Amino acid sequence: MSAILEFDHVARAYVQDVPVLKDVTFSLAGGEVVGLLGRNGSGKTTLIHIAMGLLFPQKGSVRAFGLSPTENAVEVKKRIGFVAEDQVLPVSSSVAELIAFHRYLFSRWDEALERQILDRFKLARNSKISKLSKGQSRAVALLLAICHTPELLILDEPAAGLDPAARRDFLEVAIQFLNRAGSTILYSSHYMNDIERMGSRVVMLEGGKVYLDASVDRLREDYCLALVSMEMVPDAKRLEQFPGCVRARGHYGVWHTVFAGNPETVKALLEQSLGSNNIRCERLTLEELFVELMGDM
Repeated sequence: MSAILEFDHVARAYVQDVPVLKDVTFSLAGGEVVGLLGRNGSGKTTLIHIAMGLLFPQKGSVRAFGLSPTENAVEVKKRIGFVAEDQVLPVSSSVAELIAFHRYLFSRWDEALERQILDRFKLARNSKISKLSKGQSRAVALLLAICHTPELLILDEPAAGLDPAARRDFLEVAIQFLNRAGSTILYSSHYMNDIERMGSRVVMLEGGKVYLDASVDRLREDYCLALVSMEMVPDAKRLEQFPGCVRARGHYGVWHTVFAGNPETVKALLEQSLGSNNIRCERLTLEELFVELMGDM
């Protein structure tokens, strides 16, 4: 199956010799929902802007539907929906005016979905954008992004700053669209619960590269945290030499060690190798795994 969106050794810097992205390679197949994770400054938004053709990669390449987003900008953008945290809608326009403009731009428009979103978020067609709440304004942005039934939907922190109820409504509409249209989605968010609920796969950026790329199910089932006393193992390098060790970091006299493996197997391996039965291993939520992998770096 050909990739819908493909990053191939992408690098980008804003200041010479200070790269934000160094060597990013991954792709999204048709119908995949991929959560893009990373700390602030890890390059998530830069990567998304490159996918949208708003920036160009200084090294490597990006392809959407097999096309360059910069060289084939119009053709690519017609097939993409986009919602960003800092997206600004024209405040003097009404909801109806923006809908009419987008219906003119895009030949495929789902009127039923349009009505559903207007009703769900209690949006009046004659309302000016300047009079809407933050949640309602973000809902209008989502409506404009998905009602032309894009093949690829890119969401960059779309629900940031919304209250829990508004964020839930936003996410439910996006999930409903996914189930209805079968579109490919790249979703950047700091809300780990949203990623777990919406995504089938996680790509984590760190140091300008892909640090982790795995399915959500595998992250839930095949990763665990081993807690090992520093008195037992003075040097983290010894733990990092064990098969499956992803990272070890010190925390109040205890090594927090992330392993690819189930807790029972990892516990048995460590106890046998270290000669101790005082080792705790436990499964991790996606948020806990993110903290353990990204903390104190």
